[in-house]
Amino acid sequence: MKSRSHYVCQKCGAVTPKWAGRCDACGSWNTLVEEIVHEEPRGKGARSNRAPSSPVPITDIDAVRDARVPTGIEEMDRVLGGGIVPGSMVLLGGDPGIGKSTLLMQICAAVGGRSEGKTLYISGEESPRQIKLRAERLNALSPRFFVLAETNIESVLEAIAQTKPDLVVVDSIQTMYRPELESAPGSIAQVRECTALLLRHAKEAHVPVFLVGHVTKDGAIAGPRVLEHMVDTVLQFEGDLHHAYRIVRGIKNRFGSTNEIGIFEMRESGLHEVKNPSDVFLSERRGNVSGSCVCATLEGSRALLVETQALVSPSNFGIPQRTVSGVDARRVSLLLAVLEKRYGLRTGQFDVFVNIAGGVRVEEPAVDLAVIAAVVSSVRDKVIDHATVVVGEVGLGGEVRSVGQIEKRIAEAVKLGFERAVIPKGNLRGKKHVSIALAEASTIEEGMRFLF
Repeated sequence: MKSRSHYVCQKCGAVTPKWAGRCDACGSWNTLVEEIVHEEPRGKGARSNRAPSSPVPITDIDAVRDARVPTGIEEMDRVLGGGIVPGSMVLLGGDPGIGKSTLLMQICAAVGGRSEGKTLYISGEESPRQIKLRAERLNALSPRFFVLAETNIESVLEAIAQTKPDLVVVDSIQTMYRPELESAPGSIAQVRECTALLLRHAKEAHVPVFLVGHVTKDGAIAGPRVLEHMVDTVLQFEGDLHHAYRIVRGIKNRFGSTNEIGIFEMRESGLHEVKNPSDVFLSERRGNVSGSCVCATLEGSRALLVETQALVSPSNFGIPQRTVSGVDARRVSLLLAVLEKRYGLRTGQFDVFVNIAGGVRVEEPAVDLAVIAAVVSSVRDKVIDHATVVVGEVGLGGEVRSVGQIEKRIAEAVKLGFERAVIPKGNLRGKKHVSIALAEASTIEEGMRFLF
């Protein structure tokens, strides 16, 4: 067996035979790390331990659907598409301290708490004593909840084979290593090899595996996207450390939708599900302050009511500030330009601050009209009616465009006691008989005329 060395960029995965201070592929500095490669013999004399596979007709493949395993947490089941698929591999990423280990430990306790369930929690970062202290705080102690502190992937696979658990958690995959590889734990070669071994075992033994992945300062999974391509499901754990609320968002899911989110509240006893997030996000809203507007948005199949806030004040600098939180900053800049061109409201000499209260992030364009309404309210210092909800996408011509699933948005507003709603004119067809007053808006001007 021959050995040779090459250098691998730890950010993009590019390979080069020589070291350099800067990666030619992605332009990152000081990311090339030397790795030793053992080349297997090739040709007719090469031996393989695996039996060759033969193609089979797709009609002869047994496609019996396995029953999903409930996690015991409804919000998590929603994001996964109904529960854990046996033999699947799930990658959970998030900022340090956001609650990844807490969430997975609660899942292990719920699965291990069943009479037939057995879980194995493998940690490469904490000792068994530390894990038990957290489990006591979370009330997650169970005789069928097994713990292993190990970083050698071969020892991990032996422990899985001996224990035969119904669920495996590896916290984190960046701490695992294979002794045959000379690169350090956390390198691309080690992460790829350890993940491949766990994935093979998960598929062969039909055991679901949860992996915890480190993230960069930008919030993305650390390293090149090799992990995200290998696993079946990628979940992102989001939230502000200064807020109690956390959101689990699906980025990739081979067994379900990627539009669903799960909302949790972090307490001393662990993560608790938020059954009515709209009520929570609006619980601290003040009704007599300008620059506040409620928007009905969608996250997957769930309708949410969120408070859109805007603060417009004279600028003390040559270039006015544009500070945005919770929505796309470029989208807000576009809306301010439309507001000035199509509505005649100039904000060029003002600092504009836009925020979605509660730490939630809204991606869909249905929040456009609410953002414009909040900005106009702040500029004119006029309060929008407390019982009014606003929804609509705004185009470059100042027109208000239709949005999808308006029935769910209206039903959520009715449930929380709202009395009026400003919706696009195109969504008004067939919505005459509802228990809320509907106002049609085909342009920004029509929507503002109703609100003010």
